[in-house]
Amino acid sequence: MGKSTATKQAVVVFGALAFGWLAIELAFKPFLDKFRAAIDKSDPTRDPDDVVPPADSDDGAESGSPQIAHQ
Repeated sequence: MGKSTATKQAVVVFGALAFGWLAIELAFKPFLDKFRAAIDKSDPTRDPDDVVPPADSDDGAESGSPQIAHQ
């Protein structure tokens, strides 16, 4: 009898975890889709720490876009 209740308990716990995961996936689907799309579009070779301020130019105009230092 003890093994039967342990098996039932394991099945119930597994079912509850699966249901909880599914509920979270459905509830946050729009956010998760945006997040996954952003990860797919990201460039793993770009390091945000490599952004350097733009150099002073002779005409005094600022470009407004950061320069990336490539090594």
